[in-house]
Amino acid sequence: MDIQQIEDTGLVRMYAKRDIALVRGEGARLWDSDGRQYHDFASNYGVNILGHADPEVTRAITEQAGRLLSCHQSFYNDARAAYVERLREKLPAELGRVFFSNSGAECVEAALKFARAATGRTHVLAARRGYHGRTYGALSATADKKYREPYAPLVPDFAHVAFGSLEELEAAITRDTAAVILEPVQGEAGVHLASPGYLEGVRELTRTHGSLLILDEVQTGFRTGKLFAWEHTGAAPDLLCLSKGIANGVPMGVTIVSEEVSEKLPPGTHGNTFGGAPLACAAALAVLDEIERRDLLSQSASTGAYLLERLRGLNAGGIRDVRGLGLMVAVELRERATKYLRALQERGFIALPGGATTIRFLPPLVIEREAVDTLVDTLGELLAGTREKAGTAAE
Repeated sequence: MDIQQIEDTGLVRMYAKRDIALVRGEGARLWDSDGRQYHDFASNYGVNILGHADPEVTRAITEQAGRLLSCHQSFYNDARAAYVERLREKLPAELGRVFFSNSGAECVEAALKFARAATGRTHVLAARRGYHGRTYGALSATADKKYREPYAPLVPDFAHVAFGSLEELEAAITRDTAAVILEPVQGEAGVHLASPGYLEGVRELTRTHGSLLILDEVQTGFRTGKLFAWEHTGAAPDLLCLSKGIANGVPMGVTIVSEEVSEKLPPGTHGNTFGGAPLACAAALAVLDEIERRDLLSQSASTGAYLLERLRGLNAGGIRDVRGLGLMVAVELRERATKYLRALQERGFIALPGGATTIRFLPPLVIEREAVDTLVDTLGELLAGTREKAGTAAE
């Protein structure tokens, strides 16, 4: 079977394909169809938070598959109830109601609908450089023109302000603003962190204007050294969006809302056929259990700090900036990142872009320091090699 040919001729062309076919994974390693091994510093865009083929997640999925795969939310279900109970233990008391879907964009769509329904307002503020998904509501909150312009007109009454500027947000928020939606760390744009005090300030502004705060933690959830990135600041949202890593690869999205918001939502105004499937809930419960049992939040904070320290220690002239939180790390270069992503892949490392000039690292929480050292050493060699070529050309 020619995997690449089948996909090239059979799929709608929506992605810039890598030139390898991944067929197996174990922990923080992947293998392609030729048997070549790679260190995984992408975890499928942040999805495989525990790595690949985690034994406990596999066991939970296998056992649940033998009992019941799906169960519409109009029926009660034991696996779903067990997960909801466990998840609520991790949340502040005011965030107590859960709505299930299957992806990040879907859970953002739900949050936007819930905010409008709960407030009776329509205006939504989001941040420039933010990314919330590509369905129509989520896309309207996403700022990048390359995603938006082919599908205009989008959902009306969305506006964008600078991420990190309380002054600009204060000038834009009004009594008609239903919600402000933000990523605590802007991931797709290249891992941009909020400045100290920013999220707390946003929280106060939304309260002052009677607006709701939606935090999109689709990418930051479970990854920044705490279960939720907002916990670094204490600025708890009214609505919280989770997806990607929460079920370690089984499609799942969760929109968590306050009791106050939940009480204002008319029953039946939103739904999801596959949301809250027992299979996904069993996997998600195993993820929470393993993160706690293996103390992976502390491990990810420590390993992430080590990765940042090693990258900053490169002192390579081709690096403009290194930034990150936990195992969500980016290296911004002084040139386009594509050739370095390709070179890393050729050397056995899978990484991600984060904008045209940024390499993004979203490894599983179980990544080992030996792999970190090898990655940083390899990147340093690649950057040094480019510098040497440039110097030779100049002569």
